[in-house]
Amino acid sequence: MFINETIMSKVSYYTAEGLKKLRDELNHLKDVMRPKASQDIADARDKGDLSENAEYDAAKEAQGMLEMEISRLEEISAGARLIDESQLDTSKALVHSTVTIKNQINGATMKYKLVAQSEADIKTGKISVDSPIGKGLLGKQVGDIAEIQVPSGIMKFDVIEITRD
Repeated sequence: MFINETIMSKVSYYTAEGLKKLRDELNHLKDVMRPKASQDIADARDKGDLSENAEYDAAKEAQGMLEMEISRLEEISAGARLIDESQLDTSKALVHSTVTIKNQINGATMKYKLVAQSEADIKTGKISVDSPIGKGLLGKQVGDIAEIQVPSGIMKFDVIEITRD
């Protein structure tokens, strides 16, 4: 028996803050943006002939895009799990670990927090566990060498520190 993978939601792990942000965004789209989209369609419909009404077509298209985004966030939310960080092994790089690494070639030191894809924000040092660097760091311990496949080849990083905040 085959299981349809599109029905099964992918599990993602979140901090309380990340999960709240996801659910707040979903609620905003449903409670604020969805009624606004319906009103925009009604307003455009009131302007006359629908066959030549570009405003109506644009409003319908915007509603379709909104519904796709709501559906995407509902799927993510269905697979969202809150992490109990007190139960995590602090000696290994896991989701929600902050890992300090040093590039073996140029000596550059970088610090990244490993997060779920939807929480990733490189500007704040949060990288996805699904990214090449994130995958390469998962399970590593202080003193390990992370070999990470990048487009230009394999980069090697020394794992300097692993913390949780």
